[in-house]
Amino acid sequence: MALVGGVLTEGRMLSDLLAAPEGVLARLDPGARARAQRLALAVLRNLEPADRLLAPHLRKAPPVLVRNVLRLAVVEMKAEGVPPHGAVNAAVEAVRAGKRTGAFAGLANAVLRKVAEAPGWEALPSQRMPMWLRQPLVRRWGREAVTAIEAVQAAGAPLDLTLKTPTEAAAWAERLGAAVLPTGSLRLAAGAQVSALPGYAEGAWWVQDAAAALAVGLLAPRPGERVADICAAPGGKTLQLAAAGARVTAVDLSAPRMARLHENLARCGLSADVVVADALHWQGGPFDAVLLDAPCSATGTIRRHPDLPFVKTGSEVAGLAALQAALIDRAAALLAPGGRLVFCTCSLLPEEGEDQLAAALARHPGLALDDAQPPGLPEAARAPGGGLRLRPDLWADLGGMDGFFMARLRRIG
Repeated sequence: MALVGGVLTEGRMLSDLLAAPEGVLARLDPGARARAQRLALAVLRNLEPADRLLAPHLRKAPPVLVRNVLRLAVVEMKAEGVPPHGAVNAAVEAVRAGKRTGAFAGLANAVLRKVAEAPGWEALPSQRMPMWLRQPLVRRWGREAVTAIEAVQAAGAPLDLTLKTPTEAAAWAERLGAAVLPTGSLRLAAGAQVSALPGYAEGAWWVQDAAAALAVGLLAPRPGERVADICAAPGGKTLQLAAAGARVTAVDLSAPRMARLHENLARCGLSADVVVADALHWQGGPFDAVLLDAPCSATGTIRRHPDLPFVKTGSEVAGLAALQAALIDRAAALLAPGGRLVFCTCSLLPEEGEDQLAAALARHPGLALDDAQPPGLPEAARAPGGGLRLRPDLWADLGGMDGFFMARLRRIG
């Protein structure tokens, strides 16, 4: 419960809690930490439905720790398929063992036994996005589309792989027991131990959501081209560019995250110039192409980061949008005449996508929209004003995708 409590009461991201050197999580072995993370993710994806099922059986809200234990037990029974007697007994023991919660053990037992027999879990609405995010999306796409997005987010994210050699997709899919997505990425069920999978040690592939992989497809790099990957860490797109034969310069402000890129380049037998620098002030170019995956609210990644809606408030979006605009201006200045620029964000918000594109074209008469579309995407992926609007529900029947906006521009002259 330390993870759920850290998110809900302290406003900390799960990644920070798991990396913290202090607390009970630091003393767990890797297997126990993985299980704790998996259960915390499940609770955060189903918090609202769990509370709805608990509400009729609670006359008043119990202490936060007790409430979180009840939520976990409900999610285990109703969403994870854990036998009720096991989930109830474990929850009661957890409550009884707490110094300040022992008196609530009887309550936990009574409430959870009633919930275990209660029908209707499947009919409950999916976990909703916070209002600061949900309202603008309803205005843009309608309530039905937003509900569909929330259903995909609640289901979590499968494991997507990008191949170093895309033409070997069929062979690797058979070897890994994976599906080949329409855009060429491989998709496996969530929960696999990545480093134990065939092909990991020899660098035949890397983990990358299928939507994120499309930015390089949109850029369409050619062998020998000079390409800058701006805000490159952790490096999935750099690997794609290098595998396509481009001469890549990867730029990012974070030295620790760039260390991971060095490791992945070595594992995959690929090369790139790796520069730790602030892209706003870095001098380079001119480049045949620039890929800018700009810092953003990451609201398109909720299906894999369900803690995000509980930690962020939307107050950071205006500052991020201003940074994105400045980075677009800098990226445009790095282009050679005729050069291509792909701007993308893993955000669902128009001000970090469609609105940024319109503003960039207004600021830069020397840039023109080059409205291409990578193969494998349905026509519904086209944004009305140009570019691609990738929503989590676009492949709902295949397990969804991260939400992205991306557009390709070309420098005229």
